[in-house]
Amino acid sequence: MSASHLRLSARSTQAIVVQKSPPGRNPLYHDAVMEDKPLPALGTGQILVKIGAAGFNHRDVWIRKGQYPGITFGSVFGADGAGTVIESADPNDTLLHRRVFLVPMRGWETDPNAPESTFGIMGGGNLVPIGTFAQYVVVERDQVIPTPDHLDDVHAAAWPVGGVTAWRAVVVNARVEAGDNVLITGIGGGVALIAMQICLARGASVYVTSGSDEKIDKAISLGAKAGVKYSTKGWEKELERILKERNPANALLSAIIDSGGGDVMTKTGKILEAGGRVVVYGMTAHPTVTFTMREILKNQQLIGSTMGSHNDLIDATNFIAEHRIVPVISHVLDGLETAEEGFELIRRGEQFGKVVMKVGTYSDSILDRARL
Repeated sequence: MSASHLRLSARSTQAIVVQKSPPGRNPLYHDAVMEDKPLPALGTGQILVKIGAAGFNHRDVWIRKGQYPGITFGSVFGADGAGTVIESADPNDTLLHRRVFLVPMRGWETDPNAPESTFGIMGGGNLVPIGTFAQYVVVERDQVIPTPDHLDDVHAAAWPVGGVTAWRAVVVNARVEAGDNVLITGIGGGVALIAMQICLARGASVYVTSGSDEKIDKAISLGAKAGVKYSTKGWEKELERILKERNPANALLSAIIDSGGGDVMTKTGKILEAGGRVVVYGMTAHPTVTFTMREILKNQQLIGSTMGSHNDLIDATNFIAEHRIVPVISHVLDGLETAEEGFELIRRGEQFGKVVMKVGTYSDSILDRARL
């Protein structure tokens, strides 16, 4: 092991880790605490990334609620993160000093249909034993992607998990093209908003649902044609009326990008074209989806969709670079010490866009000392 690797192994990083909730706490809600974690020595093919920003996801709250598989106490939270490569096992590495974001998943590289092996996501678990809620992360160099030039670290940290999930739903599974009418349910979440941005960039007309008039108005300001409140009885009839008024010659939906589950297909079957696709990437409203003979007779398709492959994320990143798409940010927090505020924002579900935490606001003195 080189001297530089020995120096690196003596360094540590502050990080937000999963800590088991105290006995007797009701309801169960694991703690998120700041700890100093040792940084391992760089092995062959590894790099050290200084994290500039990290993004929150619903899975972070599910981990704290004990509702996510493979939770590992003492592991670092966070699947979304972006920063700068500051060291490499290869002194001539072309990634040195470049801005990158971390690939959040493992086990799915190129297969167009499903993961090739056990699928895992960074943060809070044992399948991918690193997380982005940290000042520094040691990671394999082939598990980062250069950040598009038009994004800063905050917006890049809002991209990976939501971006690959939205891309898989919109492009791979729903096959959205120019001229399509697309319904995106539950607008306001990170995936739904990125899905809307991708649909718009591909030339589709987007309609949305939300429980909030304010979120619908914000979506319209970003390019959606119209929206309806899913909390209103008969919302699907209101959407049907809107579609017919706006374009009588093309008043049917080609695809629906859904995160709620439940009766989405039976409610929208009348306004979904024959052969139309309902892509479900989550079930926040109900753990099942109703599918009847009526949908079968119309050849309507129900498609389950998860995050996506490494190759999907590269394709999606190239697309947003070409179209200069900037993920929507709801809140920007400053420093790891603000993490609890981020968890609470996600738990309440009132955000419009991603919640991101700046991390890189500290001194690099520990690195400077380590190089002496």
